[in-house]
Amino acid sequence: MNQDQKNNMSSSSLFSSKSSDLSGEIIIPGDKSISHRCIILSSLAIGESKITGLLNSFDVNCTINSMRSLGSCIDLNSSDECIINGIGIGSLKQSETPLDFGNSGTAARLILGLVSTYPIETHFIGDESLSQRPMKRVIEPLVDFGANFKLRDSEFLPIEVKGAEYPIPITHEMKVASAQVKSAIMLAGLNTPGITTIIEKEKTRDHTETLFKYYGYEIHIEEKDGMNFISFEGQKALNPVNIKVPGDPSSAAYPVVAGLICKDSNIKIRSVLLNPTRDGIYKCLDEMGANITYSNKKNEAGEITYDIEVSSSILNPIDVPANRAPSMIDDYPVLAIAASMANGTSIFRGLSELKVKESDRLLGIYNILSKNGIDTIIEDNNLIIRGNAEGPKGGALIETNLDHRIAMSSIILGMVSDEPIKVDDTETIKTSFPDFIELMKKLGAKLSA
Repeated sequence: MNQDQKNNMSSSSLFSSKSSDLSGEIIIPGDKSISHRCIILSSLAIGESKITGLLNSFDVNCTINSMRSLGSCIDLNSSDECIINGIGIGSLKQSETPLDFGNSGTAARLILGLVSTYPIETHFIGDESLSQRPMKRVIEPLVDFGANFKLRDSEFLPIEVKGAEYPIPITHEMKVASAQVKSAIMLAGLNTPGITTIIEKEKTRDHTETLFKYYGYEIHIEEKDGMNFISFEGQKALNPVNIKVPGDPSSAAYPVVAGLICKDSNIKIRSVLLNPTRDGIYKCLDEMGANITYSNKKNEAGEITYDIEVSSSILNPIDVPANRAPSMIDDYPVLAIAASMANGTSIFRGLSELKVKESDRLLGIYNILSKNGIDTIIEDNNLIIRGNAEGPKGGALIETNLDHRIAMSSIILGMVSDEPIKVDDTETIKTSFPDFIELMKKLGAKLSA
């Protein structure tokens, strides 16, 4: 991120004030995880793919620009279509310039995996936030393919990658439940002769596996002895596709929670992805007694989608087990806002992974709540929230630390606070949900500069 962007971000503050009577029917932007993967796999397919509903955000644009630099032909036309003429597995070229991933950890980690099995040299850079996020967990299995990496302090961007000239297939047992690490290994395996196998102790979001199948790539998935085994043979062909990206469930969670906690509200959101590896927050909200209905079940991009309708609710406290984290790792900040309005004490367990997101999200959630008068404790990586259905005092300035989910969650909390909450930076929201502020205003949120 350059200095001009930083200056613009510092001037994009916003006040969020108590709101009620939220209403309307909306469409959420396309899922970010699937958007990244569709761009990469379409670039590796042989022939023309057409993607509709692609998330048009800073993060996804980083993937588009990187794949262009690696040789893919990508055209974003005026009719909300992305046309990609794939070059085939094995055909990436060496980029003439460093690949800039901005704030996108997903893009950086997936493409680290992709280039690791090509005999090219690639330089990875990112913004200040991304340059503080750990990459070692991704690098370690990729070294086993034969790739070489040079990282700052053995952990961080910038990274120089020298891909394997003769990649070796691996069998890797996951040490940490991470869909990004798994997907990086899978993308590395595409250009590796022989069988690549991944063993998961805890199942993580499975969009890469689903998309492999959608693009016609043979993959074997089996559950045995309580573990998930994923295997496939490399150096085969991906087929081009026409694909529609379903609505992002993490983005949908913000208007969903707003509709639940703001008085006299009713909101409907169309075509939201509800993959079992991504629906943890919706399970939590159901357990809290939220008024949520799911209808109009469809299949898009090999995934199940529903229309979601919510209305104002009296919420119960919840004890969220640590093993639910993989299915809702991005959604704890906004669930914490819901828990702050519950009648009683909620506990979110096993949140150490939140410390290595776009910011230290565990501390970020604590700051949002405690600064606005909500009794909150961090204890052994557990978050304890003593909710109050009357709503918090509010009135605080929240420093988002370049974290889009902290920014959006703070805005939702301001909508039930006695005094307006000021968010220091809303520009970062464009990494995942560019139209968030306009959409919330359309529903009736009282937001002002």
